[in-house]
Amino acid sequence: MNSQSRPLSVTLNGSASSPDSSTSLDMIFIEGLTGETVIGIHESELHRPQPLVIDVHAGLPRARACDTDRIGDTIDYSVVRERLLRLLAEHQLKLLEALAETVADILLGEFGASWVRVKIVKPRKFDDVASVGVQIERVASPVSAAGRSATVVQLLGSGLVPGDKGSMR
Repeated sequence: MNSQSRPLSVTLNGSASSPDSSTSLDMIFIEGLTGETVIGIHESELHRPQPLVIDVHAGLPRARACDTDRIGDTIDYSVVRERLLRLLAEHQLKLLEALAETVADILLGEFGASWVRVKIVKPRKFDDVASVGVQIERVASPVSAAGRSATVVQLLGSGLVPGDKGSMR
């Protein structure tokens, strides 16, 4: 591939960089996911669902799916979408900040993202404003990634091999 056709990646600070950068990320995103949920602090918000719009950007260091063409080697945004819709139906949170933090935790913890940006807005909350909301960015803790690796090593050391049904007797 010549230098003119090399893809750009997004770095942790959102700027474009060459793919050989140690902080370059492949981005999986969902924009404009619309759902309804009960959330808020005012009495008028606590008894009926209101619309929310969620944008999620999740970064992975060069997703293996680029080479393998397998969905299991990346974040499946259809599964993320279903998980977010379930969250909207089940949560007991009051603040958009707490909801955004929960979404970030899901992407980092359950889906293995290295970096996330979560934006949640209440459209038309006020007659004179298009939307209000929050946007957060989070980076995966190196401790959590190391902990997952240590767990796998511990399982292997004990004779259990992930996916080996014979060792689970």
